[in-house]
Amino acid sequence: SLSQRFFMNEAYWERPHGPVFLFIGGEGPISEFNVLAGHHVDMAEEHGALLVALEHRFYGESINEDGLETENLGDLSSQQALADIAEFHQYISDRFDLSVKNTWISFGGSYAGALSAWLRGKFPHLVYGAVASSAPVKAKLDFSTFNKCVGDIWEAFAAVEAALFAGNTTEVGKDFGCCEIPEDLEDQIELMQSLADIVMGTVEYNEEGGILTIEEICKIMTNETETFDSETEAYDRLIKLVQIYRATGEEPCLVASHKQTIEDLSDTNLDSAYNGERQWYYQTCTEFGFFQTCEDASCPFSRMLTLQAQTDLCPEVFNIPQHSLPGHIAFTNKYYGGDHPNTDRVLYVNGDIDPWHELSVLEEDLDKEDKDMAILIKGTSHCADMNPGGAADRPALKQARKAIERKVAKWLKEAAWKLIG
Repeated sequence: SLSQRFFMNEAYWERPHGPVFLFIGGEGPISEFNVLAGHHVDMAEEHGALLVALEHRFYGESINEDGLETENLGDLSSQQALADIAEFHQYISDRFDLSVKNTWISFGGSYAGALSAWLRGKFPHLVYGAVASSAPVKAKLDFSTFNKCVGDIWEAFAAVEAALFAGNTTEVGKDFGCCEIPEDLEDQIELMQSLADIVMGTVEYNEEGGILTIEEICKIMTNETETFDSETEAYDRLIKLVQIYRATGEEPCLVASHKQTIEDLSDTNLDSAYNGERQWYYQTCTEFGFFQTCEDASCPFSRMLTLQAQTDLCPEVFNIPQHSLPGHIAFTNKYYGGDHPNTDRVLYVNGDIDPWHELSVLEEDLDKEDKDMAILIKGTSHCADMNPGGAADRPALKQARKAIERKVAKWLKEAAWKLIG
């Protein structure tokens, strides 16, 4: 059996009939913070809600001693996570002596946002409504989208490729502060992946705790004020970007070794499990895909980032054959409904800068009579709406939070009326 970590905050709860706000954990550890701060906590205070948060099985501290062994990962899946939430619902209901008068609403962001929506879809009797922030509910084998200062980034990546093909691997390794010299093709692909990750990670969390914003990246990549040697200009700009990234992110060196990546992902030691990388990679192989490739014409990174290279790790690390991946992804979409799920009272919130919004439910995916609702926030990134409001927030973000608040208030009112009716 598995014990799962959870947190509770009763400070705002209006006993005995106040609502329950459930914060769903995703592909990493949860903390006390998840019931103490955030937009859902602000709303809990307003509505007298009991706050509870559940950590996802196999992540953080919710994992058995030998949990990371490949033969035990079979118990790690989104379906299993939803079943865990159903059990947790029962546990909290018993512990606080809850009844139908206590209306539950679920909250989650990113993968946990998808779980929030899917919980409402698969266990509609457990939660009255669900807020799903930046939720990639549609599984997709390969996924790559980036559309800012593309020309400059493309030029820089092409220059790195050229240097590698010319055999200047030692120099490239030094220039980008690689942990080791990328001698072999597979190591060079790894370096390209690390470079692309710096840019992609930025896009995802623009301004929200990412190391650099997209604006900052584009400024470094296109900056007119700084003069570089025009021959190697794009290449030098990328070097500078990596230096700034490493300095602010305290990264001692850039990973540029395929062997190292396999070793890291194969590590079943619980101390290293804390970041959740092995577990999440397993879920991408068995359920979701989301491999960030660079095969389509619009991608500004390196063409070395093929789907083949990306999905190699599934057989190498987990013995999951590459040819089985499309079937896994098709099943996930069939099971949950992809970006046209037949749910109601789910609020899908996305930021338009966040590349992942393409895999969520948007206004155009909904029919007129749908009880679901979609909000696309201009100028914001991944999960921005979940943070507590700040003075510097963009007007669009403030408006979006107000819309979420109105929706949650409406659900709670409706639920109460149904009980009387």
